[in-house]
Amino acid sequence: MKVELLLVGKTVNANFVAGIEDYAKRIGHYLPFNITVIPELKNTKNLSATQQKDAEGDLILKRLQTDDHVVLLDEHGKEMRSIAFAEWIGRKQHVARRLVFVVGGPYGFSEAVYTRANEKMSLSKMTFSHQMVRLIFTEQLYRACTILKGEPYHHE
Repeated sequence: MKVELLLVGKTVNANFVAGIEDYAKRIGHYLPFNITVIPELKNTKNLSATQQKDAEGDLILKRLQTDDHVVLLDEHGKEMRSIAFAEWIGRKQHVARRLVFVVGGPYGFSEAVYTRANEKMSLSKMTFSHQMVRLIFTEQLYRACTILKGEPYHHE
């Protein structure tokens, strides 16, 4: 199974970039992992939040393949503990060819993206910036990989 993290807009904080790159490299030892960045929209000052979400949504949908299992990282999604997430990843390895996690822009996702998604997942009841979610998610995916392999990274 290949795992893709699809992001709207580049990560701007150098500390987040360094952490994301570190975890992405680590994840690559366990499974094929790729991060794809959809460039931020230009000249959005005259767009409403809905118009911006719709434009970003079109760009997201163009990156998805028909048989992708798409998971939106969304505040209204299902929450899981790290071990449950690892078990979920383990189950997906048997049924999904490509698992795509999507982090939207600052206003979230368009209705078309919600319609296309197979699942929604939340990383916390708290709200994080869409920039910070990238680092938190990559760390959790790495943690899930180590849990599945029985390695000592996760302590419980």
